[in-house]
Amino acid sequence: MVGWIHLVHHLLAAMHFTPQGIIFPVSAAILEHINDYRSVLEAYSHPLLDFIEWRKTADHNVEVLNETAAYYRYFDATRQAEFLFDCVAYTLDRIIPEEVAYLQQYDSFKTWLDDRFQMPNKMVALLIKFLEQAGGKLSKRSREKEFQLLTDVEVQQIEAAFAGYFYDG
Repeated sequence: MVGWIHLVHHLLAAMHFTPQGIIFPVSAAILEHINDYRSVLEAYSHPLLDFIEWRKTADHNVEVLNETAAYYRYFDATRQAEFLFDCVAYTLDRIIPEEVAYLQQYDSFKTWLDDRFQMPNKMVALLIKFLEQAGGKLSKRSREKEFQLLTDVEVQQIEAAFAGYFYDG
């Protein structure tokens, strides 16, 4: 999968669809549709297995024993191209807008925290991570360890603000 994704990123940059150095997150769409991805790849590769001679190696890899380049040189990649197109569309329509919205919520919440508490960026990131993991509440463990300096009232304010920025906004 990694080679295929690298090729997609290269093609999108070459076509000036994405600026050089910007990663287009199509891999996130592929991962969200991993069963479809597997099916698309297997639709071509499984029928070929009858024509490929191979053996398992000592390091649990596969060694191909016959010439197979012709099977891959000129093949119909319509299903793979359609799947990739769908993933790019999904990335543009869903993943990027959701990521932008999240970053805006993160920045707004961070600004709210900065206005009220003296917390380094690493601590803010940790706080948000803990709140996300626990449905907007700080766990007892994190309150006793990383955020022991916060009062109960401050924790309640932070949890309420988090809910406002991430769940209500």
